[in-house]
Amino acid sequence: MKIVSKDVAYHVEIRGEGEPLLLLHGFTGSLETWHFLVPILGSRYKLILVDIIGHGNTDSPIDYRRYEMEKAAGDLQHILHTLEMEKVHILGYSMGGRLALSFACLYPQYVNKLILESASPGLLTEEERQIRQKIDKELAERIICDGLAEFIDYWENIPLFATQKNLPGEKKMNIKRQRLWNSETGLANSLIGMGTGSQPSWWESLQNIDLPVLLVTGEFDEKFCRIAENMQKLMKHGDWKIIKGTGHAIHVEVDEKFGKIISEFLSH
Repeated sequence: MKIVSKDVAYHVEIRGEGEPLLLLHGFTGSLETWHFLVPILGSRYKLILVDIIGHGNTDSPIDYRRYEMEKAAGDLQHILHTLEMEKVHILGYSMGGRLALSFACLYPQYVNKLILESASPGLLTEEERQIRQKIDKELAERIICDGLAEFIDYWENIPLFATQKNLPGEKKMNIKRQRLWNSETGLANSLIGMGTGSQPSWWESLQNIDLPVLLVTGEFDEKFCRIAENMQKLMKHGDWKIIKGTGHAIHVEVDEKFGKIISEFLSH
């Protein structure tokens, strides 16, 4: 279905029945990321799958300012209001995790439980933010100049995704196909508008989150394990699981185990 928030038409799918669970994919992904969870969770949860702005079948506005994190969170609030959802669980991966956390900080009254897979609250200092903004701007220019296919080839080979080299060939092809379904404008503007350097820093807000939070990181994703460790120290109700033998995209590398972890957390 299409749900229009201000000037952006969002592509949304609803699967399953039960308590609502909002699912937010990562950069270069789409709601298809979460289809594997339908048979695992669909009998007990109403899954709300959303293509984030600039991704999948959701619009990709030309103005990068429309992608700002606060605006993307506001779009989610409008989507939930349109669907008459008063309170939801949220699962977000990487960029989608940053959006999920932003939403929980801005609209806590909508959130029941929060699951953050390989996510961060942004960067602590202005210097770090400016360095990251420069890197993301250069990446965005690379997408526009070199084209989507070349960028995806580069993106799949960054160290963050090294452990995905061990995935079966068919699975790797499905991920690549999904990434290539995106638009150059959408991905470039996503990096500039809602990148880690551009979004607000939520580090000082973590202590105010008064709801159950599960942080999930892969054993080999050292950077995000450090981030999760520091996040948990600041949270009132933060739990943290390290998944052995995995990297950044745990849901891809051990999908059934990941589904079980999500199910156990939500049912307690």
